[in-house]
Amino acid sequence: MKRILLPAGGAVLATGLLAAGLAGTANAAPDWAYDTLAKDAPSALEVAEFWTKANEHTNNLAKATPYTWETKATPKLNASGGYTPDGKPGEVKPTGEEKKAAAKVKNINLPKSIGKVFFVDSKGALKWCSATSIQSQYRNLVATAGHCVYDDKADASVMDNWVFVPGYYQGKTPWGIYVGKTAYTHYDFANYEDFDRDYAFVTVYNGVQIGGGAKEVTYKEFQAYDGQKYEKAEEVKDFETYDKLTQKGYIGKVEDVKASDEVGPQYFKAKALPVEVDKWAYEKAPALKPGENPLAGGSPQQAAKRPATGTQWYTKKLDVTKTEYDAYKGLGYKATDGKGNYTITEYFVVKYVKETASVKYVIFRHFITPITDAGKLGDNVGGQGFTWNQKPQQTVFVFGYPADAHPDGNKAYTGVTPKWTYGKTNAQKYVQAATKVEEHVGLKSSFTPGADGGPWLAKYSNAKRLGYVNGVTSLFGDQDSNGRYDLITSPYFDGETAVIYKKAAAVWSGSIIKK
Repeated sequence: MKRILLPAGGAVLATGLLAAGLAGTANAAPDWAYDTLAKDAPSALEVAEFWTKANEHTNNLAKATPYTWETKATPKLNASGGYTPDGKPGEVKPTGEEKKAAAKVKNINLPKSIGKVFFVDSKGALKWCSATSIQSQYRNLVATAGHCVYDDKADASVMDNWVFVPGYYQGKTPWGIYVGKTAYTHYDFANYEDFDRDYAFVTVYNGVQIGGGAKEVTYKEFQAYDGQKYEKAEEVKDFETYDKLTQKGYIGKVEDVKASDEVGPQYFKAKALPVEVDKWAYEKAPALKPGENPLAGGSPQQAAKRPATGTQWYTKKLDVTKTEYDAYKGLGYKATDGKGNYTITEYFVVKYVKETASVKYVIFRHFITPITDAGKLGDNVGGQGFTWNQKPQQTVFVFGYPADAHPDGNKAYTGVTPKWTYGKTNAQKYVQAATKVEEHVGLKSSFTPGADGGPWLAKYSNAKRLGYVNGVTSLFGDQDSNGRYDLITSPYFDGETAVIYKKAAAVWSGSIIKK
């Protein structure tokens, strides 16, 4: 067990970081640190919408690229002596396996629990790493690498807009989006960038599904909706259609009316148009008399039933938000009752134009994108078990989304679909001064960055797709210096790791959707 000594007088905490169990001696109890990602449900909903909001048919999830950091191209890690467990081996069984024995199987299947974590780094770039759902009391926990949660270029502050998407594929979220609530890691990683502690456990809110088909709503419902929404302008063929739609509550307008096309009501082939005026002009205009109909026509006799140009036609009252109320600069009359209710009333009088006039009738349709609660992460995809203080040369299956090219430029992976590699971990530990690594577990593998944070699963059952998280991918090495990665490493999971995991595994998060 390695411990970093604190300087005299204690240590300065990273910005925004909270620590517990901190003591000023090397013999103190294990230290865990935590930080808030999305503080409450409204904040979490904004994060989920940030990733799913489409722009030119592509959402931000699809725009993200694999996260890399300045020490990713590790030329070589040196082998040293064996590991030093700090206590007895221990384990927590996977979800659904608490009272079941492991089965012997032969087929190889990818675990349902793996996916990508997405975040915005300190440079504002959209990035992702690999991760997995892991067993916890509230079935709401994700395991990944510490450097996929805490940004080493920004004083160890947490990444922005952090989410987990299990089963992610090309912008799709089959099991929902799970917004991070609180991140837990080792104090030495958060404050000293000690990669012997390059792991993190993140509690997530219930997942949300955003989309599944837009729903058309009334303008009032559109205004009241807090989620993703959009307005669509459509031209209609004639005024009769336009009038019917506006009477049903659609917002509309008439465009491209030329003064040279205006005629009087006696012209029986004329088109009647509503022209917006202010409240004062409307009240001064003559009222529509019984029997008068601006839409009458087809013959001189019918045209005689039309009111004069400039006659009152109709008004339209709109309920608006305070923001819309304050921003409104049109002819309508603005009113508020002082109780948080705001309205704008529009006034229309009659105008007639030639039947050949080029008039554009436009109505606005309003759509919302439904947001639904997808439930708990563990209920949807299960959760891997957890194990610590295990002996070396364990057989492990490692999963992740390798994506980057090898140091020589060869690109063997795309990062589009998850991949797996397996074997026995090396008997010797790996060390590297640049990352303060003294006890990393190694496995021969051609995985490349993008697989960062992916789980190392011991006792993996291919039929059940369940195992025990015994590490997470941290570093990549080129041991024979031929320009190709041939080694991946993980922090050794010991008793201190177990303390941090158990702390995170007992924390509730909840839903971000109002019920």
